[in-house]
Amino acid sequence: MRSIYQLLGERLGYARMLKWVGLYPPYLGAGVRVVDVDHSLRRITVAMKLTAWNQNYLGTQFGGSMYSMVDPFFMLMVTMRLGKPYVAWDKSAHIRFLKPGRKEVRATFELTDDKLEAIRREVDEKGKAEPQFTVDIRDTDGLLVAQVEKWVHVHKASE
Repeated sequence: MRSIYQLLGERLGYARMLKWVGLYPPYLGAGVRVVDVDHSLRRITVAMKLTAWNQNYLGTQFGGSMYSMVDPFFMLMVTMRLGKPYVAWDKSAHIRFLKPGRKEVRATFELTDDKLEAIRREVDEKGKAEPQFTVDIRDTDGLLVAQVEKWVHVHKASE
């Protein structure tokens, strides 16, 4: 059974559907929005302004909101770009907070054709792949606020 998000992606196109991710309830509350989507899904940029809804006790970006901001995008990019019968799941993550986020923060996800082809090849040869990705979270001045490493599990779905 496909999710409502899969159906929307198939109907609207994945790039267009991703622009509406900010309406997803957890993102709506945190103020996360997709600000740029490459039509080929090679690059996605998300942003989150500092608001009363996503700040911590000290008045800076809440770490949980920053992680939430970057959580699904590598998995989505891999799944959407590989297509059927490949399936990707988030496997693991590690976030390093480097500086307080005192203003809007942004993260840009990139998935090159070479990396995607290496994932496809590994799944086809070994039955699965667990590629690692890194994304930086920067404020509007370019200051590195946090860095997130993500591992994604990829396999072929059984028919």
